[in-house]
Amino acid sequence: MAYDYKKEEKALYQPKTTPSAIEIPPMNFLAVRGQGDPNQEGGAYKTAVGLLFGLAYTIKMSKKGDHAIPGYFDFVVPPLEGLWWQEDGSVPNLTQKQSFQWIALLRLPEFVTPAELDWARAEARAKKKSDFSPVEFFSYHEGLCVQCMHQGPYDSEPATMAAMLDFAQGNGYVPDYSESRLHHELYLSDPNKCAPERLRTILRLPVRRK
Repeated sequence: MAYDYKKEEKALYQPKTTPSAIEIPPMNFLAVRGQGDPNQEGGAYKTAVGLLFGLAYTIKMSKKGDHAIPGYFDFVVPPLEGLWWQEDGSVPNLTQKQSFQWIALLRLPEFVTPAELDWARAEARAKKKSDFSPVEFFSYHEGLCVQCMHQGPYDSEPATMAAMLDFAQGNGYVPDYSESRLHHELYLSDPNKCAPERLRTILRLPVRRK
């Protein structure tokens, strides 16, 4: 049976709709960096997402080809994630999406190395006739965060973030944004198949002890 991170690591992928503190371990990702409004049709963000899933499924389906990846195990491709900030380095402002900076992410199974990613890029390029060079191997140690499940449209996230900030301040934490600690979202719902009010998005706020 394919390993499903969402089911096996529930603390990371199935938080409650009330905020809580959590220590996130180091992980490796497929990543594409970019800027601009993620809702733009044919824009950089939608292109990046396509590249990520193209490579993820190339790695997953390697089991059916001639290339044997050491330590391979079958897996369910994890949900899309994203790190977000503004051009000036501030926390994302939903009224200024055109100035978003982002890193689109897909978590990698532990057996994937930079060398195996090089193989996957070449394999995907040959089969799909697309350039996968923007996809990088990205290691991220997120550390201490306040986490919460947001239910509803993306544009209503500020209310959930306000509750997360209140929880942080009431429990001895302060926000800890930096170039390496960013606003983080995990997308458990496909907006093309789900009504906005039913969208489920995990939000993470980087914090430290006062």
